[in-house]
Amino acid sequence: MSYFITGGTGFIGRNLIDQLIDRRGTIYVLVRRGSKRKFNELVAERWADHKKRLVAITGDLVKPGLGVSAADVKTMKGKVRHVFHLAAIYDLTASEEAQAKVNIDGTRHAMELADKVNAKCFHHTSSIAAAGLFEGTFREDMFEEATGLSHPYFKTKHDSEGLVRKTCPIPYRIYRPGIVVGHSKTGEIDKIDGPYYFFKLIQKMRRMLPSWVPTLGLEGGRINLVPVDFVAKAMDHIAHKPKLDNQCFHLTDPNPKRIGEVMNLFAHAAHAPLMSMRIDARLFSFIPHPVKQGLGMLPPVRRIVNQVLGDLGIPKDMLSFFNYPTRFDTRDTERALKGSGIKVPELDTYAWVLWDYWERHLDPELFIDRSLSGHVRDKVVLVTGASSGIGKATALMMGRAGAKVILIARKEDELLVARQEVEDEGCEAFAYTCDLADMDDSERLVKKVLKEHGAVDVLVNNAGRSIRRSIGLSYDRFHDFERTMQLNYFGALKMIMGFLPVMSERRQGQVINISSIGVLTNAPRFSAYVASKAALDAFSRCAAAEFNDTGIGFTTINMPLVRTPMIAPTKIYESVPTITPEDAADMVKQAVIYRPQRIATRLGIFASVMHSVAPKISEIVMNSAFRMFPDSAAAKGKGDRGEAGATQEQVAFASLMRGIHW
Repeated sequence: MSYFITGGTGFIGRNLIDQLIDRRGTIYVLVRRGSKRKFNELVAERWADHKKRLVAITGDLVKPGLGVSAADVKTMKGKVRHVFHLAAIYDLTASEEAQAKVNIDGTRHAMELADKVNAKCFHHTSSIAAAGLFEGTFREDMFEEATGLSHPYFKTKHDSEGLVRKTCPIPYRIYRPGIVVGHSKTGEIDKIDGPYYFFKLIQKMRRMLPSWVPTLGLEGGRINLVPVDFVAKAMDHIAHKPKLDNQCFHLTDPNPKRIGEVMNLFAHAAHAPLMSMRIDARLFSFIPHPVKQGLGMLPPVRRIVNQVLGDLGIPKDMLSFFNYPTRFDTRDTERALKGSGIKVPELDTYAWVLWDYWERHLDPELFIDRSLSGHVRDKVVLVTGASSGIGKATALMMGRAGAKVILIARKEDELLVARQEVEDEGCEAFAYTCDLADMDDSERLVKKVLKEHGAVDVLVNNAGRSIRRSIGLSYDRFHDFERTMQLNYFGALKMIMGFLPVMSERRQGQVINISSIGVLTNAPRFSAYVASKAALDAFSRCAAAEFNDTGIGFTTINMPLVRTPMIAPTKIYESVPTITPEDAADMVKQAVIYRPQRIATRLGIFASVMHSVAPKISEIVMNSAFRMFPDSAAAKGKGDRGEAGATQEQVAFASLMRGIHW
């Protein structure tokens, strides 16, 4: 007894062959011309011990008789008993023309081939989509009752099944799998579909919040998930059981879970926050359709929806199936599988397997070019404050990645040393001295850089001045506020405004501003510094909105405390947790690769949220820190005299609030 399979190299097809291998006979697999090598590699990898029983038949789904040659038809004639037709487009986003060509015409051509080789049974893999959006329970003996078939995928799956029912020249058996997910034992799957579209959202929630934080979500209809190994085993068993011809079998979960329950199972598997409270999406049905349609047509709404769905990798069509209304009766399938031990496993027993496989093999982030060189090679990267600390570490990192690095600093001797270090790494580097607090000098620099380099692809505004002094000691030091604002805000702004016009003309570029965690925490004793950085943060947010559709990105990095020469005068910092300049440069690397609007530590984000929802409590915490960490001797005008080391209480508090400038 031999078999012929279309879609044998596909996801369900591979798993079905795993079952048929245990039976006797040759397995003929339809393979497109030019894909034989790929098929042979799959055989060698997966079925090496049975390679003589697996035979590739050259053909094409869209050609009459599958385009199989007369010689191959002659070889298979009288030998093939079962024809399994699995090949189809299982993609909600595919065009209607493509789906009709493959799903409908392909089915017609497969039946033609089955008739030519005198097969005894045609096994058609349909889908629960053939029921459309039927309200209620859809039985296995129902077909014409299907409703809501306007979507091309639903329509073509329904029509292809109808073609088998009406025109198949030999006995047939129809299988309607639910949404097929990965193998329940290995998690293996080859594409993103169904619930996998929401895995990125779960992953983002895990990164933002601890797993114990309750969240709000939506509840929808019941989603019918079945692992591929169940589908393959059930098809194999039913196909070989006698007296079941011309019947249809629902390979579905008899007890499907609602979307909210499914999401929580995967969130639990991912160690992400659970949706403790879920709002039934049907509550939104009271909004008239014309109103919803009108809102969806508004340009801002449309762009926001597209942006969010695009970031999460969710096709827009998925939202229309959130309130999926159909349940599937499985009595015929249960009778056919009785005594076989084949049944749908509970999702909670293998959800973690699916999640693990997705995160290791299919997470879209795995395919992002995470190499810095892929983003900056041969591009011009300008770094201010590049003679030491964060700037120097960033310049070295950019140079090693193949960028043309422009180093900017005020002190020429230190700047030239830094440039030499970059060049010693075999990198291309240029050094320009400039006092960024001097607007005329800054303007001169911008003109010189544009004349000699044409444009700046990435601008890293790192140069800055920090002053740690309480307001009570600053009444007669107004110049502290002027100096920090002049460099940290106006100096950075001069760079942005200078290079932005050329970026706009080229419709590409990125501005990265090194800000401070203090802006998020409202750190006491840093009012001058925090105010200047907050001004730059606010400007960047406004600019990001204005340039959103131009290809120019603005990223603010709310940096925690970094061990640089800038913090050296404050002796207490020798005893509190800090990050290295190289760690800080790595945050700049993330900014270049992912181009987010903001990069911040969890503590910084928590402090910002805390200040928004409970400002008085936040104020008390900060005041406690203010009293615990006194002004330095230098801030009091005593130089280094009388500077005391950090107490155990101070070290413990600083470790708890890691990175906040006290």
